[in-house]
Amino acid sequence: MIERSEKIKLFSQRLKNAKKANRYFYMREIQGPSRAKVIVEGKEYINFASYSYLGISDHPDIMQAAKNAIDKYGSATGGVRLLAGTTTLHKKLEEKLAEFKKVEAAITYSSGYVANLSSISSLTSTKDIIVMDKLDHASIIDGCMLSGAHFRTYKHNNMKHLEKILEKNKDYNIKLIIVDAVFSMDGDIADLPNIRKLADKYGADVMIDEAHALGVLGETGRGIEEHFNIDGSVDIKMGTLSKTIPSVGGYIAGNKDLINYLKHISRGFVFSASLPPSSVAAALAALNVMEKETWRYEKLRENTRLFNQGLIEMGYNTMNSETAVVPILIGDEERTLELARFVNDNGIYVCPILYPAIPKNTNRIRNHVMATHSIKDINKALDIYYKGGKKIGIK
Repeated sequence: MIERSEKIKLFSQRLKNAKKANRYFYMREIQGPSRAKVIVEGKEYINFASYSYLGISDHPDIMQAAKNAIDKYGSATGGVRLLAGTTTLHKKLEEKLAEFKKVEAAITYSSGYVANLSSISSLTSTKDIIVMDKLDHASIIDGCMLSGAHFRTYKHNNMKHLEKILEKNKDYNIKLIIVDAVFSMDGDIADLPNIRKLADKYGADVMIDEAHALGVLGETGRGIEEHFNIDGSVDIKMGTLSKTIPSVGGYIAGNKDLINYLKHISRGFVFSASLPPSSVAAALAALNVMEKETWRYEKLRENTRLFNQGLIEMGYNTMNSETAVVPILIGDEERTLELARFVNDNGIYVCPILYPAIPKNTNRIRNHVMATHSIKDINKALDIYYKGGKKIGIK
């Protein structure tokens, strides 16, 4: 077994080697808003690294709302939500989230990670079982581990395997299926219709993480239920306020009893400082923008189709992506880093995703399409990827 100090030493050496070889792409300084084009360390890039799918991070209505909130409420609340940390804005945001997600109530947390960690560990225990997709987000896995519940993983989007696990564990009183709506590393979509059918068959509840689905899936951006036209099929709806919604935080939406329970029991809510008023106001304004400026959804879908199809026609493997998350699967780490270096040098700001963030031999470059990318931006990016693939010989 490698000692902790040795693990740190090995990682530090790997980091030094990457930087020395000019193959470290992370935590670079972006000098301005997360737009379709960004200035990074003094150079302009087409931005394919941002989760700002609708391109509203510097929308004037949202920025003005945040400024107004500081003027009225100050920079922070000075307390946790149960005590001195609930303002009128917090109430309005949770009411708006519930309305947007077509449920009775909602609760907000300090981050999406905390929303998953806290809700899962509060809703399940050692007597229960959680079943999740093999490619679920790390925060779901950590929530399962913290809960003490038994948990099983099924092969990615494999409904036969999911049913086999549910059948084998049907005697548990509480059974919870948790799955990403849009898989953050692959860009494909959970098979919600069949997940719901199996949940009903075996008496399970369904929790969906819509971190990369809100504002991306559905005619009006309301997520996976709208995408499949099956409203009311998800029991526990989780999402973030830091991707399409340009703020910070996470939420759980569902029925009133569920939300009231979480507001008094879930430790990530009870013992965490309240979200700053400016962040709350920004999230609330963003939801209003999303309802008004519906053209952004069609533009995002159009850009996604153009970019994904262009990569496929070049011979790139974009896996089974159906969304604005468009990976380029390469496999070999060295070649992944070579392509990442080439496209960054030529004007695309994007990061490689490497093991252990993903399974071994599935190293990739993960692109995020935005509604505010112009056709010129998309075509230029495709041209850069074409030249990069030819030079490195990976297409």
